[in-house]
Amino acid sequence: MKLSLRELAEQVSLTASFLSQVERGLASPSIESLRAISKALDVPVFHFLIDMEGYNPVIRAGERRQLILPQANITYELLTPVNRKMEIIMATLEPTDGDIPLIHHQHTEECIYVLEGELEVALSDEVYVLQAGDTIYFEGAILRRLAGRGDKTVRYLAIITPPIF
Repeated sequence: MKLSLRELAEQVSLTASFLSQVERGLASPSIESLRAISKALDVPVFHFLIDMEGYNPVIRAGERRQLILPQANITYELLTPVNRKMEIIMATLEPTDGDIPLIHHQHTEECIYVLEGELEVALSDEVYVLQAGDTIYFEGAILRRLAGRGDKTVRYLAIITPPIF
């Protein structure tokens, strides 16, 4: 990306020596650091998690890349190959009282399809409650909140372009 380690380190509030260790496989960044690095380099987070050599367009159910946020009772599974123009993520939210942590980008178009449970979606000043089978389409910049409703597991697909993971 024509950035030195020092320049990237300044952008992501990490040290150049730590980034060098990550680059050489001697250290592993936290999810927060990985998000900051991916944002600074304008690549999805999953870009760093798989090797594009031997690329395969099929994503087997047992081989999906996952991002698990235990403190939020949510699991994200990437259903599409990385480094494409669109991504599909399946989110599974166990019953909880809190909001779903937002992982969004200002310049996206997104569609959510609820597979099961009830999902509350706040866009700008409007709040929508979606049931299984419902969809909602929006510009990523207006997403304010996602939350599960009720005492059942919520599962939904998020179709996003350009990719954010």
